[in-house]
Amino acid sequence: MIPRRPFLILAGALLAPFTAAAQDAARAYPSRPITLIVPYAAGGSSDVRARQVGQKLAASLGQPLIVDNKPGANGNIGTLAIAKAAPDGYTIGIGNLAPLTVNRTLIPGTTPFDPATDLVPVALIEKGPLVLVVNDKSPYRNAQELLAAMKAKPGRFSYASAGSGGSFHLAGEMFKSETGVFATHIPYRGGGPAMNDMLSGQVDYMFEMVPSAIGYLKASPPKLRALAVAHDRRLPSLPDVPTFAELGIRHMEISNWFGIVAPKGTPKAIVDKLNAAINQALREPDLALRITEPGNVVGGGTPAQFAEFIGAETQRWGQLIRDRNIKSD
Repeated sequence: MIPRRPFLILAGALLAPFTAAAQDAARAYPSRPITLIVPYAAGGSSDVRARQVGQKLAASLGQPLIVDNKPGANGNIGTLAIAKAAPDGYTIGIGNLAPLTVNRTLIPGTTPFDPATDLVPVALIEKGPLVLVVNDKSPYRNAQELLAAMKAKPGRFSYASAGSGGSFHLAGEMFKSETGVFATHIPYRGGGPAMNDMLSGQVDYMFEMVPSAIGYLKASPPKLRALAVAHDRRLPSLPDVPTFAELGIRHMEISNWFGIVAPKGTPKAIVDKLNAAINQALREPDLALRITEPGNVVGGGTPAQFAEFIGAETQRWGQLIRDRNIKSD
C-alpha cells in the first residue's frame, strides 16, 4: 500500500500539468469561433437578442460568435445540445425560464438533462416583466375593480394564455393563488390567437409581455388597458401603471427571462471571462436601449447571482405547478 502522504504528493504531481494546461487554455480563450446555441427558432425575441449580444461579445472577445438555432420540445432540444457540448467555452447557449426551471416539473420524465448538474450559469441577459391587461372597453379601470367583480361573481371570468404551462398561464395561476379568486383558463396555440380574442372581448383578461402589449396600450384610441405590472418597480415604458406590490398582492414579480449558460465543467476562468464580457456588453448604451425601450429590464451580475436566481425560480414555479396540478398542452 502506498503511504497516504506520498500518494497525495504523487497525485498532485500528476495533476499539476493538467491544471497548468487548463489555466493556459483559459488565458488563451477564445482562440477560435464560439457557437451560441439558441433553443428557439430564428426571428423570435430570444434569437434576436442573442444575435445582438453575440455581436458585442465578438467585438470584445476578438472571435466570431456563430448563432445555432435548435428549436423544439419547449426549449429542451437546444438546451440538451448545450449540456452535452464539450465544456471548453466554445459552445454556450441561451437558457431561459421553460427548460431551466419549469419543464422538469411540468412534464416529468421528458427533460433529458438536469439544469442543476448539467449546466453552469454564466450571466442573466434580461427580464421581460409581464403586465395584466384587459380590453380597453372593459368596465374595470384598475385591478381592484377587476378583483372585486371576480369575487362577486365567481366562475364568470376567463383569462387567455398562449398555451398551457407557459409563463402567461403560470402568471394567471399565481394571480388566482395570491388573490383567492377563480377564473377559467383558456389556452390558445400561440400568443397571436390569444391576443385576438382579448381584443375582441372573448376573454376578460390576460398576462402579456410588455413589448407585445405596448402597441395596443398606446394606440389611438387604445385597444388594451394595463392594470398592473409584475415587477418590483414601475416600468419607464408604463410609468402610470402600478406594480402588484403597490396593490398589496404578493409574489407577483413574474417575467420571461433568459441568460447565457455553458456545459457543466466549463473552467471557472472561462466562465468569468464570458461573464465580464456580457456585463460589459449590457452596459453599452445602444444594447441597453434595445432592451429597455420596449419595456424589458437589463440583466447582468455574477454567475453566482444568476445561479441563485435560477434556483429560486425553479423552487417557486415547481411548487405552484404541484400545488395547482398544472398540466402542459
